[in-house]
Amino acid sequence: MVTTPLLLAIAALVLATGAEWIHLGRVRSVAALAFGPGKRAALAGRLAPVVRIAGIGMLVWGVATLLLLPPLAHRSTVKEVEPKDRQHLLLVLDVSPSMRLRDAGATGKESRMDRARAVLDSVMSRTAHDKLHTTVVAVYNGAKPVVEETRDLEIVHNIMSDLPMHHAFPSGKTKIFDGLEEAAKIAAKWPRGSATLILISDGDTVPSSGMPKMPASIGGVLVAGVGDPVKGSFIDGRHSRQDGTTLRQIATRLGGEYHDGNAKLVPTAVLQKLGTLAVDGDARLPGQRELAMLLTTLGASLLAGLPLLLHFAGSRWNPGPQRFQTSRHSPLPFPDKSDQLAT
Repeated sequence: MVTTPLLLAIAALVLATGAEWIHLGRVRSVAALAFGPGKRAALAGRLAPVVRIAGIGMLVWGVATLLLLPPLAHRSTVKEVEPKDRQHLLLVLDVSPSMRLRDAGATGKESRMDRARAVLDSVMSRTAHDKLHTTVVAVYNGAKPVVEETRDLEIVHNIMSDLPMHHAFPSGKTKIFDGLEEAAKIAAKWPRGSATLILISDGDTVPSSGMPKMPASIGGVLVAGVGDPVKGSFIDGRHSRQDGTTLRQIATRLGGEYHDGNAKLVPTAVLQKLGTLAVDGDARLPGQRELAMLLTTLGASLLAGLPLLLHFAGSRWNPGPQRFQTSRHSPLPFPDKSDQLAT
């Protein structure tokens, strides 16, 4: 579905470009009448074909995307889901102070926690929300469950914001395995294969031993790393960066998948390999609906406002009879009667 609006937009751009090329030939044949002896349009007139093509492309892509996206339903009442039918997303989130360092993302200016939120949002935007129950375990120098089996995504977003959860722990080293152990205790009561475990961390202080055993309810594991894996930052007198090797080993020992979330979001193929999340491969990407609405409005505004712009600024030539204003110092339009009397 994602490619269908793009193909329609490309087809519209090709057709619009061909039509503008034909129209340009017709304009050249009457350029002297339209633009004067110089046969050259003003800047607005020269940019009009590009504006029209861009407006058509944005409008077609935006409208097609809005037509094909599934509608968003806002229900006033939430139907309870039976425990045996629930789908669980168990998040183990590293909330250590190093996660607040700003060296993540494509630009390297996002904080690691902001990047973790983007990774989680990309996952949750492609899962079945009706049966999805989310549990969050915060881990630093120990582990604490933050919320259990919630269906309210705003609660998860609030947890993933700038909430300084590291203040709830004593200072020390990050104990990722404590978070995994707490997650295993919570998931022990769930049905077999009904939960997906997601660990998001920079992995800079992970021990080499002591991996807890996951219960049968954990059917898929995804370990996502955030933070620059090459150039780190100093914190508490040490050099902190994403330890991708250690995080990959954790994913392997848990029988799951590792993904470097610093450069790109989690692909749909990776989520489908987990096998425990109901992933909609055609679901919208984060912000796709909002982008479609923006481009639809912008494209329609360009096409609607272009004729008015061309009317006032399309040509610098203003044909027609010139109007002369007479003043008291200008020659009189009629002969002087005093000259007639002198003769």
